[in-house]
Amino acid sequence: MEVIARSRYLHHSPRKIQLVASLLPGLTASKGLEVLTQMSQKAAKDLALILQQGIGNAAHNFNLDKKTLLIKTVEVGRGPLIKRFRPVSRGRAHSIHRPTAHVKLVLEAATPPPKKEENNGTKS
Repeated sequence: MEVIARSRYLHHSPRKIQLVASLLPGLTASKGLEVLTQMSQKAAKDLALILQQGIGNAAHNFNLDKKTLLIKTVEVGRGPLIKRFRPVSRGRAHSIHRPTAHVKLVLEAATPPPKKEENNGTKS
């Protein structure tokens, strides 16, 4: 069972987010959250919120145990540039490009959830 958490238009460079996100795949969700809260990078705070969102999605929507979740993948993509201008001398302007990023975090259950027995209307 896979659970997806997404965040779009983050005001961080995709490269800086990817540096932090590359540490997460293969960790359990609780261990990944612990690692992110101990990091000093600003992108780690946003990734921690996305991971908490994924844990909440798994618990609420799929009734999965928080302790059995593993971080399968973290995909970081480019978002649109936010374009701004800074006035400089002689009436000119220099452009400022503020990058944004899209993040997709995929969690999976370490053990498959228990399957319900189907009763086809026959008594046994």
